[in-house]
Amino acid sequence: MDEKDTSNFPIGGSAQERGYSHVPECYVLPTVQRPSQQSETVNVPMIDLSLLHQSPLEKSQTIVDIGEACRRTGFFQIINHGISESVMDGALASAKDFFDLPMEGKTEFMSNDIYKPVRYSTSLKDGVDKVQFWRVFLKHYAHPLEDWIGSWPHNPSRYREEMGSYAIQVRKVAIELMGAITESLGLGPTCMHEEIKDGMQVMAVNCYPPCPQPELALGLPPHSDYSCITILLQSCTGLQIVGYEDSEWRVVPQIKGALEVHVGDHFEVLSNGLYKSVVHRVTLNSVQSRLSVASLHSLGIDVKMASAGELVNEHNPKGYRESSFSDFLNFLTDNDLTEGRSFLETLKIKQ
Repeated sequence: MDEKDTSNFPIGGSAQERGYSHVPECYVLPTVQRPSQQSETVNVPMIDLSLLHQSPLEKSQTIVDIGEACRRTGFFQIINHGISESVMDGALASAKDFFDLPMEGKTEFMSNDIYKPVRYSTSLKDGVDKVQFWRVFLKHYAHPLEDWIGSWPHNPSRYREEMGSYAIQVRKVAIELMGAITESLGLGPTCMHEEIKDGMQVMAVNCYPPCPQPELALGLPPHSDYSCITILLQSCTGLQIVGYEDSEWRVVPQIKGALEVHVGDHFEVLSNGLYKSVVHRVTLNSVQSRLSVASLHSLGIDVKMASAGELVNEHNPKGYRESSFSDFLNFLTDNDLTEGRSFLETLKIKQ
């Protein structure tokens, strides 16, 4: 293939994997969508999760703080979450080892089929979306782990052990957090506990290689997550969210040992709009690859999330239709997210 003929590249033949010295046209964003290279750092709420296990007063205040972060930004960072740095470093290292494999070591997982429980791909829908994104990724289901880990990559040899260890521990954190979030809404810590316990965990393992012209492209476009919550582990900065004070894009700081928490679409629906699903994007750099492991937690694939009846009243009428994870997959199949369509917007009921 000629270097300039990239409009319909084969899966695995993307420019970011070939080490191009320029950004091919299919990755170049319209001028108004291009990221600023001078974005300021956002002041992100920091939650110390260990306080949930301290005195009743400290626990109560932490739940209030979590609720305030969900209401104002839909985003916060957590520390003292109980996952050791060695486990987090192991997950990132195993991710790097996978992406460093020669192409033939990844071909068995290559697919554009978003319904597959394990798939390797680039951008969102390779060669289909009008604008491609500077990313390669491996997505796989992770709960129940014993049902899925056998279909994960067996090479590199430590991938299943190290990513599996992180998956188990981050899910424990997610369940605790979701209980704190429902409690902050006044629904109690056990609201939907069984549905959440039996729900889905999807691991999105991402690599954003160095980009020769980072001002022209993105790793991921602005979007919100279809999950209840997403917990993100990242190797360096690159994640941006919309600042709640002025609606400007701002960089999420990298704090060693901290994890990022995104409120997803399903919790905005559950809260009937009191909490917001955070809109975020991924920017690029020309120096180093950025790795991230996003653990997305939702209800079962066909289980519908609806607004809590306790949060619907004459002053705050029902604002959302119910939906499931499979509804989101169907939406993703039928729509080009690069054109700005939002799944969450399709759920909103016009008053």
